Amino acid sequence: MKFKYVCNDCGKEFVTDKVIYTCPECSKKNNDKEFRYGNLNVELDEKDLSVLKNKAHVTPEDFFVYPVPHKDAYPVGGTPIARPLSLSKKTGLKNLFFKLDSQLPSGSFKDRASQFVAAQALALGENKIALASTGNAGAAMCCAGAAYGLEIILFVPQTAPINKLMQSVLYGATVVPVKGTYDDAFALSIVYTENFGGINRNTAYNPMTIEGKKSVSIELFEQLGRKVPDVFYVPVGDGCIISGVAKGFYDLKKAGLIDKLPHLVAAQSEESAAISNAFNTGKFLNIDKATTRADSISVESPAAGRTAVKRLKECDGWATVVKDKDILEAQLTLAKNAGVFVEPAAATAYAALEKDASMLVEKFGEDVNVGVLLTGTAFKDMAVFEGKASVPAAIENSKEAVIKRFSK
Repeated sequence: MKFKYVCNDCGKEFVTDKVIYTCPECSKKNNDKEFRYGNLNVELDEKDLSVLKNKAHVTPEDFFVYPVPHKDAYPVGGTPIARPLSLSKKTGLKNLFFKLDSQLPSGSFKDRASQFVAAQALALGENKIALASTGNAGAAMCCAGAAYGLEIILFVPQTAPINKLMQSVLYGATVVPVKGTYDDAFALSIVYTENFGGINRNTAYNPMTIEGKKSVSIELFEQLGRKVPDVFYVPVGDGCIISGVAKGFYDLKKAGLIDKLPHLVAAQSEESAAISNAFNTGKFLNIDKATTRADSISVESPAAGRTAVKRLKECDGWATVVKDKDILEAQLTLAKNAGVFVEPAAATAYAALEKDASMLVEKFGEDVNVGVLLTGTAFKDMAVFEGKASVPAAIENSKEAVIKRFSK
């Protein structure tokens, strides 16, 4: 499918087959106080899109600008929808569903972007991809690298969860821990590609990450009977996931497959609420320090912050901020009441839904179709459960011990 790049800030268009990351002019305005300028959006050719309106079934690949080779080698997509019976009753939302992207190959939503950046690299004859990550994006890219035989260079804050770091190491990538923040690792990964070449996969810096993430929306459209939800909750840190989700719905509407966009909700922790602040105030300012326990959405300078706010306004969405204690409680609630085992970042979306539940019923009615994107498995960060849950002590191997254990 033909495409062009369009600057999110100045609107300048770029038509090229070469790798391009940011708008040259707008990126000159970048500083350490504000959200990044110069992110590029991918705009698909309207004639190519119009053909899709008459297809009886569409797939994410129909909306991709690069072919995904050997999909069975790295099977991304087709994640299930769960309809939590007890939580529907608890929230008063009859049509509540979860999109379980925690079941993707590396255990997180980030497989979607990584598959597509791998496709970009292979289409352009590149064999090396560099990036920065707090864990999930890195693990996903390393997983894709192992599947496709690509060399992955991953810069990570040394404080990233050990489970995620070990996952990347075991995939065979070159892992470079950094004595600094995610933003520091991000900057160093750009230094790497500027000096040693390859594709840079960094979130939002490479526009194709958002293009890969939009696949979830196109999947949902088909899974829900060629409809989209009324409201969809998304965990938000740097803004790239929600920008990708919005882009998928935007492309569906542009193709004439849907009439209106769902209301998207940016779910954030109080301890990392830069995008929520910007949405509510119109001031695109970085925060001094992100301290949320939901490490995957702990971001001080959102890479796709301006794009995310723009997309939220386009779909008449909003931002809901929750406390870290509510996030961790939501994580346990999902496990105990829905059999869904996710990391804190994913649980943030459900915590926001619980906070908004009565408002949703009041505003849209109890039949409102509400979805929650659950982005990562809890197996990636088991340390979060320390002090909250433990394995019981062993009993003796005897009939008497069983009777004693369960007698009141």
